[in-house]
Amino acid sequence: MGLMLPNPESPMEQARALMAQKDNIEAELESHFSILKANNVTMQTPLVDREGFPRADIDIFAVRGSRVRIIELRNDLKAVMDAIGKALEGIYDPALAAQTTAAQSGAAASQSETPRPFAKVDGVAPGSPAAEAALQRGDLVVKFGRLDSTAFKSSSLQPLADLVAENENRAIAIRVIRAEETVLLTLTPRKNWGGRGMLGCHIVPYTPS
Repeated sequence: MGLMLPNPESPMEQARALMAQKDNIEAELESHFSILKANNVTMQTPLVDREGFPRADIDIFAVRGSRVRIIELRNDLKAVMDAIGKALEGIYDPALAAQTTAAQSGAAASQSETPRPFAKVDGVAPGSPAAEAALQRGDLVVKFGRLDSTAFKSSSLQPLADLVAENENRAIAIRVIRAEETVLLTLTPRKNWGGRGMLGCHIVPYTPS
């Protein structure tokens, strides 16, 4: 199925809808890259051994599916960025234009820039969704689904709590900094796992010292 671009009445509405679609595509990309990372493979890693047999140390079905989806999503992201640029030709919104310019020039560069953490994992309960996602105490959260540091104007983590509540039993892509390395994880909030909350971890606001 090809990418369906939104077609609201006004160019402004169309641009905003496209920006939201861009965020969703990037979040899904992170989720699929986390599957590759969990299997310790890249987009080019061979899936067969030296004798030509499927490797037993990786989930070949999941890796193949993620690779195909990553290619599709990359094409979708390019189409969305092109559509955003065209939508902005008919409007004048400096703030939105600045966001789009940064996104277009940094779609790849953003992966290499050091993101700013906004929260810290202060504890993880055994057997919880957070533990299953491999979150660890001390992880610095730089991306939680569509949220990054710009979504938090105060020390409150309410936007994060709201996102969790909206995504019960749905995978959320998370990016954390651990031991000066960026780690991509997938967390699925759920109730009735045997403890408090839907994550099973304690997350506190983080302010760099």
